[in-house]
Amino acid sequence: ISTQVPGFAPPPSSTGIGPSSYPPTTGAPRPPAMSGPPLPGQTVARPPTSQPNHVSSPPPPSALSGPHPGPPMSGLHGPPPPTHPPQPGYQMQQNGSFGQVRGPQPNYGGAYPGTPNYGNQPGPPPPPKRLDPDSIPSPIQVIEDDRSNRGSEPFVTGVRGQVPPLVTTNFLVKDQGNASPRYIRCTSYNIPCTSDMAKQSQVPLAAVIKPLATLPPEETLPYLVDHGESGPVRCNRCKAYMCPFMQFIEGGRRFQCCFCSCVTEVPPHYFQHLDHTGKRVDFYDRPELSLGSYEFLATVDYCKNNKFPSPPAFIFMIDVSYNAVKSGIVRLICEELKSLLDYLPREGNMEESAIRVGFVTYNKVLHFYNVKSSLAQPQMMVVSDVADMFVPLLDGFLVNVNESRTVITSLLDQIPEMFADTRETETVFAPVIQAGLEALKAAECAGKLFIFHTSLPIAEAPGKLKNRDDKKLINTDKEKTLFQPQTSFYNNLAKDCVAQGCCVDLFLFPNQYLDVATLGVVTYQTGGSIYKYAYFQLETDQDRFLNDLRRDVQKEVGFDAVMRVRTSTGIRATDFFGAFYMSNTTDVEMAGLDCDKTITVEFKHDDKLSEDSGALLQCALLYTSCAGQRRLRIHNLSLNCCTQLADLYRNCETDTLINYLAKYAYRGVLSSPVKTVRDALINQCAQILACYRKNCASPSSAGQLILPECMKLLPVYLNCVLKSDVLQPGPEVTTDDRAYIRQLVTSMDVAETNVFFYPRLLPLTKADVDSDSLPAAIRNSEERLSKGDIYLLENGLNIFVWVGVNVQQGLIQNLFGVSSFSQISNALSTLPVLENPFSKKVRSVVDTLQVQRSRYMKLIIVKQEDKLEMLFKHFLVEDKSLSGGASYVDFLCHMHKEIRQLLS
Repeated sequence: ISTQVPGFAPPPSSTGIGPSSYPPTTGAPRPPAMSGPPLPGQTVARPPTSQPNHVSSPPPPSALSGPHPGPPMSGLHGPPPPTHPPQPGYQMQQNGSFGQVRGPQPNYGGAYPGTPNYGNQPGPPPPPKRLDPDSIPSPIQVIEDDRSNRGSEPFVTGVRGQVPPLVTTNFLVKDQGNASPRYIRCTSYNIPCTSDMAKQSQVPLAAVIKPLATLPPEETLPYLVDHGESGPVRCNRCKAYMCPFMQFIEGGRRFQCCFCSCVTEVPPHYFQHLDHTGKRVDFYDRPELSLGSYEFLATVDYCKNNKFPSPPAFIFMIDVSYNAVKSGIVRLICEELKSLLDYLPREGNMEESAIRVGFVTYNKVLHFYNVKSSLAQPQMMVVSDVADMFVPLLDGFLVNVNESRTVITSLLDQIPEMFADTRETETVFAPVIQAGLEALKAAECAGKLFIFHTSLPIAEAPGKLKNRDDKKLINTDKEKTLFQPQTSFYNNLAKDCVAQGCCVDLFLFPNQYLDVATLGVVTYQTGGSIYKYAYFQLETDQDRFLNDLRRDVQKEVGFDAVMRVRTSTGIRATDFFGAFYMSNTTDVEMAGLDCDKTITVEFKHDDKLSEDSGALLQCALLYTSCAGQRRLRIHNLSLNCCTQLADLYRNCETDTLINYLAKYAYRGVLSSPVKTVRDALINQCAQILACYRKNCASPSSAGQLILPECMKLLPVYLNCVLKSDVLQPGPEVTTDDRAYIRQLVTSMDVAETNVFFYPRLLPLTKADVDSDSLPAAIRNSEERLSKGDIYLLENGLNIFVWVGVNVQQGLIQNLFGVSSFSQISNALSTLPVLENPFSKKVRSVVDTLQVQRSRYMKLIIVKQEDKLEMLFKHFLVEDKSLSGGASYVDFLCHMHKEIRQLLS
């Protein structure tokens, strides 16, 4: 299914599935329906609200027509002369669109009688056209269409190669043998049979895997299967785990592996008879035979040093240098921890968490605390020899929260007082991680370090850093060094952390350059998270920080994790993106893996695939739960294979493709100049679309841009990636911001990259105060904003509320509690709680959005024509950007030029 973009002549369709065509336009809209079909290149104006973005069902093959494939013409009457006589039964349609004939558009009078006066007279050539933004593919329309077409029915996973609904659609999943799209999404669900075909199309074959994803309450969590001491049943040769695609033979005594075809004996305890279709009779009773996702209880063979693990520990490590104390961060953390320690993660029905906790404070020396339950007061031990880090106490450092509660509370009360008058401004950093690592080693357990840090570690110590920030490197060959760590010390430290299962989460509060690219190395390679609060101020930032901290401490996390992806013969996993460490080519190792992290895997052909058998993926994650239980989580997915390129292009998922391309590009900046990375992205996408044009769309004039239906948003989304801060920074973006975003995006899921690159823009003034639903989104462009309205824009990290200069005084009063536009304060970080329907509605919209995102978004109030508006406009991604990024319209023309060059 194709989509044509106007301004060029439309093609006759050869595929039997008609391309839906966008009405071509000139600069100013003219009245609508003309007498006779309008010509390519003429205006068919219609209101943006009612314009469907594509025809939802393909027409019958007999509804195709062959319009004139010549150059665009303006201002002539009547149908164009056909280049070949129309065959009987072929019906001429509106501007060469092969969808069903559209009915008269709403809001318009009757047919327009023709172009008066100038139609048939030779006149000056028409002015050059600017594409009308309403006539090119709209993300909003595609999202709305998918919601209405696919939001009501559950997505049942029993069929191979089904493309799931978009991530923006709210749908229920029923697992019937393939993993839910919440766990795995693919760039294509129908993959080429040969590597030649894959190379020709240039469509990357990748899966975005989120092994511990949180499910909505209506869906069932993966079942835990316990096979006792014998452990899970596996293939003898490739070690794949028992799954719904294994084939039982010889009356059920043996099974043939669906991945490598090897035949394995069924262990006697696992034997079961087959029914007349060859299925085991206990098929529905066993999750591993009937479901796409499930867990196995691991035996001692799956554990380090062949012994079952202890429950993990959490160590809180607080910077108590001058900046941290003066800004109120130390007191805030200590107050919050008193109550937060009651909410440590715990297994299903356990009374209390099995996780033990420990506390360290530091500036340029480290302070360890003994909080043993038998003590009347906590004891502090100082380690000033940071060059040779050791933990000065074993007993009493890691404790059970309930047993030691009074001692812990006393400690958290004392820390802010002890350091209240500190003059120490310097900090160390690497020794802090080493201390946490040594403590976990001594306790023989895995765990997580929560490090709260404020400044560049310049104190004399291992891992000491210098300020090397240099804006002059931007757009030079040396720009890549800004993304690389300045010393290899942290890479080696990360390796040691992964070996122990020590995951590091980092909360940063910088007032200047901090070198996120280096400080983030250990976090990144251990599967941890970085949170950054630049210029932290208590009154505006504490809500965001506390919400992030609460969620980070409470969320589901697996420790000491190893993930392996197996594939059926013909393809194999060749490349991996995400926050992890790899010591060989197959095992993805993570000291910690939480419910928000994704691992993106790229596959390449190493043999031919067959259309009959399709292709299979099995993701196996071995991890320790928060109660110290060793488990295996298995996700299986079956894909179709094709010999026709059209089948590949019909089953792609653009959101997943963009997720992969962004991660690929963001890794590229570590080794190549940014311009090289951008050009490679444009080139690859041009090749994807040119291959479609050449092999799947019908022959037509080169003047027509034709996009595959499921990839019609590839240009607009790709342009957003190209304009992002990592690949094209604006003047106000810091080096640390870029390093932070680069690491953040690398472990984002598809829903997060979708809203990050193309933010959601909602008109609040139009919101129905009596309904629970969100107002309908609009496109990300300044021309969509009206001065009399209030809008909300969110991208997963920030929420902007934009207030137009002409907003009614009553609305301002209801939302902000002030009487005029000029009195609205930019400093607000939350909306005031006012008792009126509009205030309640807007706050409920904000709350709804906050809950959907993995981080608490910062609220920023933007008044039209105010200095902050520059920042807001940076997120109106369909417009030109200040840093030189193209508008969507211009980029679409550029892509079209690139495609034409490739075709010629």
